Amino acid sequence: METLSSHTQVTHGITNHLPTPVQRPRRLRISPALRDLVRETRLTPAQLIAPIFVRHGRDLRVAIRSMPGQYQMSPDQAAREARELAEREIRAVLLFGIPAHKDACGSENADPDGIVPQAIRAIKEAVPGMVVISDMCFCEYTDHGHCGVLNSPGRSDFQPQLGEGYLLNDPTLALLAEASVVHARAGADIIAPSGMIDGMVATIRAALDAAGLSHTSIMSYAAKYASGFYGPFRDAAESPPQFGDRSQYQMDPANAREALREVDLDVAEGADILMVKPALAYLDIIRQVRDRHTLPLAAYQVSGEYSMVKAAALQGWLDEQRIALETLTAIRRAGADMIITYWAKEAAEWLG
Repeated sequence: METLSSHTQVTHGITNHLPTPVQRPRRLRISPALRDLVRETRLTPAQLIAPIFVRHGRDLRVAIRSMPGQYQMSPDQAAREARELAEREIRAVLLFGIPAHKDACGSENADPDGIVPQAIRAIKEAVPGMVVISDMCFCEYTDHGHCGVLNSPGRSDFQPQLGEGYLLNDPTLALLAEASVVHARAGADIIAPSGMIDGMVATIRAALDAAGLSHTSIMSYAAKYASGFYGPFRDAAESPPQFGDRSQYQMDPANAREALREVDLDVAEGADILMVKPALAYLDIIRQVRDRHTLPLAAYQVSGEYSMVKAAALQGWLDEQRIALETLTAIRRAGADMIITYWAKEAAEWLG
C-alpha cells in the first residue's frame, strides 16, 4: 500500500524532493472532541466494583497503612461508603470480612451474625439497589491464614501422604457451601469463591439451589495466581498465612494454558461471571479468556497494583490520576467487562 508520495518544495532556493504522507492517522487526534468520538475502549463508573473491608464495631474507619486512602470499616460506615459510591454511579461492592475470632475452620464465616452478613444487611438497607458481592474464602477467618481446612494429625480425615499443613480440598468445599448459603440469605447478590479450590463453583451452586437461592449468582475467581502483588491486601484483611504460602492452590504465574483449563471447568460447573486476578500482569490471560468465553469477565486490579502507584504518586514521581485511568483502560482494552479496583471512587470522580 502506498503511504508516501513525492512533491517538490523550494526552501531558500534549494529544490528538495520530499516524501509526503498519504495516510494521516493524526487527523483523528486533532482535538479532544474528535479523539473522544473515535475512542475504542470506554471506561465508566458502572464498570467498576469497589472492595470494602469490614470489621466489627460502630463508627470505625481504620486506615490501612500499606494502602493509602483505604480503610477497614464497621458495618454502619460500610453502608455510608456504599451511599457515596452510589452517588458516583458505582453500582457494586465486594466485601471482605475481618472476624472478631479466628479458629482452625474459620467458623465466623458461616455465622448469620458474622461480620459480612452484618455488612450485607446494612448496605442493602442503605442502598437497596447496590449489587453486593461476598468474597467467599476463609483466609481472613482462620487462625492459620490459609483458605480452608488443613491436613492435621488430629483430624479423622488426616491423610499422611499429603503432609501436615496441606489444604484439604473436599472438607473445604463443605465449609464453602455452608458459608455461601449464609451470605446469600443475608442478602448477597453474588457469591465470589476465591480460594481456587477444585469443584468450588459446582459445590456452591448446588448448595444455593438446594436452599432455594437459585437467583444468587456466582462470580468465580477462575484464574487466580499466586502473586506477589497481594502483599498489601494481607495487611488490609489481616490474613497473612502463618506458614508457607498459597502456591499449592493458587496458580503458578508462569502458566497460561492451565488458566484456560481452570476457566473451562468453572464455566462447566455453572459460574455466571468469570474473573482473572491479578489484572495488570495478566492482561494476556484476560484477553485469552475473553476470546474463549462469552460469559461476563471481571478482572481484579489488586492491592499491589494500587499501592505501588500510590506510593510513587506520594513521592511526586508520577501522576496518579493519569496512571490509574491508563491502567484501568488497559484492563478494559484487554477484554474485561468489569474491574474490581481500589480506585473505584476516585476514578468515578475523575471520569466526571
